Amino acid sequence: MKNIAPAIFPPNGIGDTKPTNQAVLNWVHEIGKLTKPENIFWCDGSDGENEFLIAESLKQNVLIKLNEKEVPRSYLHRSNPNDVARVEKVTFICTPTKEEAGPTNNWSEPADTYSKLYGLLNGAMRGRTMFVVPYIMGPPDSPLTKVGFEITDSKYVVLSMRIMTRMGKIALNRLGNDPKAEWNRGVHSLLDVDPDRRFICHFPQDNTIISVGSGYGGNVLLSKKCLALRIGSYLARKQGWMAEHMLILGVESPEGKKHYVAAAFPSACGKTNFAMLIPPAHFNGWKVTTVGDDIAWMEIRDGRLFAVNPENGYFGVVPGTSYKSNPNAMKSIEHDTLYTNVALTDDADVWWEGKDGTPPKHAIDWRGNDWTPDSKEKAAHPNSRFATPMRNNPALDTDVEKGDGVPISAIIFGGRRSDTVPLVYEAFDWNHGVYLGATMASETTAAATGAVGKVRRDPMAMLPFCGYNIGDYFRHWMDIGKRLTNPPLIFNVNWFRKGENGKFLWPGFGENMRVLKWVIDRCERRGGALKSPIGWLPSPHDLDLEELDIDHKSVADLLGIDHEEWQKELAEHKTFFDSLGGVVPEELLKQREQLAARFAE
Repeated sequence: MKNIAPAIFPPNGIGDTKPTNQAVLNWVHEIGKLTKPENIFWCDGSDGENEFLIAESLKQNVLIKLNEKEVPRSYLHRSNPNDVARVEKVTFICTPTKEEAGPTNNWSEPADTYSKLYGLLNGAMRGRTMFVVPYIMGPPDSPLTKVGFEITDSKYVVLSMRIMTRMGKIALNRLGNDPKAEWNRGVHSLLDVDPDRRFICHFPQDNTIISVGSGYGGNVLLSKKCLALRIGSYLARKQGWMAEHMLILGVESPEGKKHYVAAAFPSACGKTNFAMLIPPAHFNGWKVTTVGDDIAWMEIRDGRLFAVNPENGYFGVVPGTSYKSNPNAMKSIEHDTLYTNVALTDDADVWWEGKDGTPPKHAIDWRGNDWTPDSKEKAAHPNSRFATPMRNNPALDTDVEKGDGVPISAIIFGGRRSDTVPLVYEAFDWNHGVYLGATMASETTAAATGAVGKVRRDPMAMLPFCGYNIGDYFRHWMDIGKRLTNPPLIFNVNWFRKGENGKFLWPGFGENMRVLKWVIDRCERRGGALKSPIGWLPSPHDLDLEELDIDHKSVADLLGIDHEEWQKELAEHKTFFDSLGGVVPEELLKQREQLAARFAE
């Protein structure tokens, strides 16, 4: 069998920064004995190490160097065509009982799963280098920050982890020498990238993740969805905080008043675009800044929620990203970026569907084949990605490294719905807001394998990421609400409603500032709203629509509530809750009854 990750041999001074914590050394020794690598490379996150790894990756065709003038210090990686997205059907939560994993997770018995995975890992790194990647998730001085170690045989993983986490000595210092200190154990091996030997397994009680058979970011950057959300949500419930699939943005008015908003959207529903929003000219003097584009860790202090972004970079969907849709993302990926599964132009630049300018006359597509505008296949994979340091973002919030986090004024839930759900509405109170999150749904996209365009319930955008029983997760939200004396207001948005012609009614992108402005007005207790069965709705006069090219009918459709559609929606809420087999808290069942009663009035 061809070795897809041949060993590399660093010069002295690179790859030899061992931790001093005996628990880590013992664990690495144990995994080394199991996987039998050619050598062990201890990562320190330094520039010299990075340059060496890039040079070796270029030699082994793991990376392709891009045009230094067009995209300085940037590279293209192609994953195996069978390995291009998160694979939920082989993602497991391994708890002692099935009930602990709950009805929305795939469950696997821990002892059997360890045994199976260790069988696959036995000798898996022969002829390869075993990299040990120490990292932290969270600002260096935050009480929420977690230490992780990822063992991997993939150079792409090491290079990506350097972008996406704070990697190296900073983690060793944070962990210290206490053998009983809390840290996450992550083991990854490419094996032979065979879908039949692909498993992403989480052991919450052991703070352990094992991922085999994939090289795709979402399955193998174990800091991200695996630790920050699946293990993170489990730890958060146990320790009394929240780990959520949410962007965090700051909004500052021309008068200098600033609010922070956290928002949960399922993958590929515009999280990065919203987190990096540039207000239209009409909102001159308003500023939007990015704290994070994907994950929020939140704790209660002084009766309020404070949030940090645990990540150090952005791992965003590329297709559709342009200077029109997201200028800040485009500026962020102009340099020092690792691209995955985009097209390569003849002058070694990158291209994807939706990029500014005319398509190239010829390119090499994401599979490595010739491509022209007449080709039937897309040049870039629909889930192709960029990994770029958050420092590249011109709109980065000044408090992004603040260990205490930023105070959250509003939480927004939203999905991709072509009908039923209005542009924006506000929950009546915290528990009603939890109901909005618990019943939110979205039409599926290419970010996960499976059918595209199907409406699926995705509570709090956490369906694929909640590391324990979803009923207990809902209960945890309720318990958090009881501890808050100054809770954030909760809203629901839908940028994706369509008219009778099948076209989007709302222009989206920067114009979403108009909705955000109403949200902030409501937080300031000054924005107008009408009471409706589903929550507080803005009237067309409450939204600032000046200088926006949109007709009255579209606005009425965007804010309209069709009672027949909502009867179907209510029935679907019941079906969804019933499908969870009795784990939904009584308070949420009551919320559904109250919603139905308001429609009956």
